[in-house]
Amino acid sequence: MANVSIKFNNKEFLLACEDGQEEHLEELLIQINKKFNSLKNDLGNLGENKLLLITAVKIMDEYYETKKKVDQKKAELIELQNKFKELKSLIYDYRDKKESEIENINRDHENFKKEIDANQKKYENIIDEAADQISNFVKKAKLENIPK
Repeated sequence: MANVSIKFNNKEFLLACEDGQEEHLEELLIQINKKFNSLKNDLGNLGENKLLLITAVKIMDEYYETKKKVDQKKAELIELQNKFKELKSLIYDYRDKKESEIENINRDHENFKKEIDANQKKYENIIDEAADQISNFVKKAKLENIPK
């Protein structure tokens, strides 16, 4: 345990604290001393006990106001966190939906290509058949026009 010597309201006090906490204790006492002296200047000398009580009440009031703000910010942070999770979920759902749509489009594209290839082969067969029929027709016409 460490000991810290402090001066409060023009009186010396020796306080104990855990090792390494001396500086922190001194900072706290500086703030308490400021608050006490400020109230003493504002309210006059009401007596040390009453000023200490008012100082403690003021400090606790500030503490609870700060705690209330921290709790409010925590609640806001939790709300933002939930909105972020919801947004993240929506993004993943959208991504999955789009990936599914892309797969369907690719499948349709492949089917369309196959259909085009099949139709092209049918078209070529029709052209070949038509060309053969025209060729046969021309041959027949030549044979019929040959004088006997």
